[in-house]
Amino acid sequence: MTFIVSMAQNADSLQIKKTENPIKYPQLQVKGLFQGRYLISTAKDVDVNGLHHSDHTGTDNSFMIKYMRVQMKAQISKHTEVAVLANLADFKNDPKSRVLENAYLKYTFSPKLAITAGQFRPWFGIEETYPIDIIKSLDWSNQYNEFGKLGWTSFQIGLSATGRVQLGKIPLDYAFSAVNGNGKNQINDNDNGKQYSTRLVFGLDKKHSVNLGLNGGTGEYFSKKIYAVGVDVSSNIHFNPKWSLDMQIEGKQATNHLLYFAVAPELRPEDINQYQIRGVYFLPNLRYEIHHKNLSALEFSCRYEYLDTNFKVNSNPRQTITPMFGLEFLKDYGARLQLGMQFDRYKNQIENSTQYNNNLLIVQVQSRF
Repeated sequence: MTFIVSMAQNADSLQIKKTENPIKYPQLQVKGLFQGRYLISTAKDVDVNGLHHSDHTGTDNSFMIKYMRVQMKAQISKHTEVAVLANLADFKNDPKSRVLENAYLKYTFSPKLAITAGQFRPWFGIEETYPIDIIKSLDWSNQYNEFGKLGWTSFQIGLSATGRVQLGKIPLDYAFSAVNGNGKNQINDNDNGKQYSTRLVFGLDKKHSVNLGLNGGTGEYFSKKIYAVGVDVSSNIHFNPKWSLDMQIEGKQATNHLLYFAVAPELRPEDINQYQIRGVYFLPNLRYEIHHKNLSALEFSCRYEYLDTNFKVNSNPRQTITPMFGLEFLKDYGARLQLGMQFDRYKNQIENSTQYNNNLLIVQVQSRF
């Protein structure tokens, strides 16, 4: 993002020299996203949300509006940006802690340093660096969702410093964040502790876009010390002008402090790190460029995930395989149709819970504007 801002500033400076007209602020930019789905659960007695029903009830097919996002950015000076992002589809749920997603002010000193304050997504892995509308699979990984609940990913309230520097010939993107850690749209922090995280991304190979990401975090939750660590590798190999292969692999581990405090006080162990979460996923995405007037590209991805939310005390790992086929009708995912399946398998199935084997058929359509 910093690099893009820098390029925009260079273009503006050239324009000033050419026309000798000053840039007028604020400069407003409005964008949006619609994403809808049709879901069919093909597993017996499991509904479209993955919940098992031993009484044979539950909805096994449904239309759904996942996102109806509206985003506005205002460049109020050469260095200052204010952004707001809302998902209007969240009004279907209790909107108290939903709907508003981004709400921040960003001041860019230079490509080496930018400060963001407000509600934003702190960098802690690959998925935090791009929006949902260009995701290569059905949705965020299970790992991303769980670490969002724990305060390390997804939308959080706090302060962040980001930028890019050079380590010799290797570019280094960095992010340092301090957040409340109790999610978006909260009145205030729910305890006196904060969560501090760091992400470092090393550009190892520019030709094949090979990047190595290192993530680490520490903090305090109701006077208990917590931590999180992660590592990820991504690449994008172009075989020729039409065929390319994008790959991501990411692993994380952290204290599961929410699970720990969900246990009755008299039953909790003294050591909070008896409750830990661990996960890894691998996502290859094969893309074929067509550049037809009505069809831009074809994509096929198949993500494998392994996630265990409590691997030390009560291990019940979840494995998820999500093959997806996509048709891109406008460039940059302006319009896209996806067809896929999501297969979930648990080591131990628990009746009348979401920890139950299921198969989900998905048809998804989206449009960016």
